[in-house]
Amino acid sequence: MATLILVRHGRSTANTAGLLAGWTPGVALDERGAAQAAALPGRLAGVPIAAVVSSPLQRCLETLQPLLDARPELAVQTDDRIGECHYGDWSGRKLAELADEPLMTVVQRHPSAAVFPGGESMRAMQTRAVDAVREWNARVEEEHGEDAAFLMCSHGDIIKALVADALGMHLDLFQRIHVDPCSVTAVRYTRLRPFVLRLGDTGDLAGLAPRENTGGGSGVVGGGAGAP
Repeated sequence: MATLILVRHGRSTANTAGLLAGWTPGVALDERGAAQAAALPGRLAGVPIAAVVSSPLQRCLETLQPLLDARPELAVQTDDRIGECHYGDWSGRKLAELADEPLMTVVQRHPSAAVFPGGESMRAMQTRAVDAVREWNARVEEEHGEDAAFLMCSHGDIIKALVADALGMHLDLFQRIHVDPCSVTAVRYTRLRPFVLRLGDTGDLAGLAPRENTGGGSGVVGGGAGAP
């Protein structure tokens, strides 16, 4: 079956402000995020792309624009199912404040049981994203053949949930996965099983440098801001 290229959006103004953006409107790429997006066409220059699908949120569409400009034959299609998790009442709040919420312990240790107040459960988030990938896989293969590759631009928690599914991991383990802004994760789907070909590839190694305030092993809800 087709190969899925997952791109997390570039660094956003919410990432640098330490906010959990969710579906808050008007969250754009910051200066570094715009530079990351501008580098994306070069990083993918050798990869034929049959289709481009995006979260409808601004930061994802901005991330894709340089690639679409470089490949005018491609048109982006949006799919709400790969949009950010609906964090409900948590949307727009500072992550530092949310760290003291009792629910954050559930999000970290037992995310399959986490339901955001006024929002959705993390299980529902994963289910809709996996359903979207399965349907787009079938569509791309039917229209372009089983060797085709297609690209989805989405969000940190969505991509982590999709990788967990591809690896056969329980959702409760997905906080062990990390994907930086504008990183590329690739999954090759076959009749028997998926193969994770790339995970959080940023094209450089800056993201591997030691960082301050790593949270003592906690997964960053929403994905984090990446390398400084």
